[in-house]
Amino acid sequence: MKNIFDFQDNIKFVKAVYYNFHPIPLPKPFKDGTGGMGKNAPEQGCMELYDSEGACAHLTVGRSFVKNILPMILNGETKSYNQWRDTLYWKIRNAGFQSGQAVEVGQLDLMMLDILAQRAGKPLHRFLGAKKDWAAAYKGGGSLLLEDEELVEDMLRYKEEGYQTVKFKVGSDDGTNMERDLRRIEKVRKALGPDMGIAVDANQRWEVEDAHRFAGLAEPYRLAWLEEPVHSHDMNGIKRLKEMGVPMPIAFGESMRTFYAYETYVEKGVDHLQPSMGRMSRIDDLLKIRDLAREKGVTFSSGGRIYLNAIFGCLYEENEKIEYHEPISRPVGEYTLFQPEERGGRFYCQSDMPGNPQRMDIEKLEKHGLLESKRVFYAEK
Repeated sequence: MKNIFDFQDNIKFVKAVYYNFHPIPLPKPFKDGTGGMGKNAPEQGCMELYDSEGACAHLTVGRSFVKNILPMILNGETKSYNQWRDTLYWKIRNAGFQSGQAVEVGQLDLMMLDILAQRAGKPLHRFLGAKKDWAAAYKGGGSLLLEDEELVEDMLRYKEEGYQTVKFKVGSDDGTNMERDLRRIEKVRKALGPDMGIAVDANQRWEVEDAHRFAGLAEPYRLAWLEEPVHSHDMNGIKRLKEMGVPMPIAFGESMRTFYAYETYVEKGVDHLQPSMGRMSRIDDLLKIRDLAREKGVTFSSGGRIYLNAIFGCLYEENEKIEYHEPISRPVGEYTLFQPEERGGRFYCQSDMPGNPQRMDIEKLEKHGLLESKRVFYAEK
């Protein structure tokens, strides 16, 4: 597998500190078409990972990272960046490249990039080759639990904040209430006007026939895209949906962990590729997918936590946007230090802090009773 990030720098991990969180509550429960009721942010904890040269990477990771990854890296060994990546990537192969362990290998990848950027004295986006310090964004939200008026109010606010495209959820009543979804789309379109980009996300709710019916009914509202109308792994279903004729672009990608799936998506007719920053098993796959989209003439955007996504969005063009999912991201942002600045539909990254500047505010978490425990791990001698 060809690497875009071909760093030969050696890394020896010597210490890790894991901060375990109590659940971080959302101000309002959030619901999409298939995910059930979300009352808490998904963050379980965060890690400080130290190398032998004094650099310290910061990243939000789950408790399984401590169990699965730390024993493989706090072993006293010194390896190059690529050796660490390749060793761990193939060690987890039997768990599957769609597994949580594959994502954890990607999280280690991010932390190693943080360390290398700190060593170079550059902010991570500049270390990776960015020529600018901002990322263009669209804004998502629109829980199915919102009343119609609440949804319209949120989407109007997003427009007033300078976003040119907004997104909200469809799939009401387990996908059976298309009338409600269409009514909400109509209200948002009328409120935002004819020139605003409006996308909807079904979160894989429907079978092909129902997805095709919904797309036809939604055609008058000129959607920017219809996101994940069917199962994300139903590649032939996606192909059939396209062959049946869908009047708007369809988008897929946030459920996939490796580059190869996106090649198949393009072959099956997907119009908009959407990898998620926090779910990749190799971080340079994100840029390979970006380049694939450019080559094939399809749309590219990336999702995930905004404070990480913005860093990589600095490597994109103006029309290659990052998603800001406000209802889930903002509550975590309240406990995050050194966030990128949101302004006029863009996010501006710090240009004077080496590495990845974003990290959890441990002091504030503890003050608010959200820090459950702290554990320190040392490398084998």
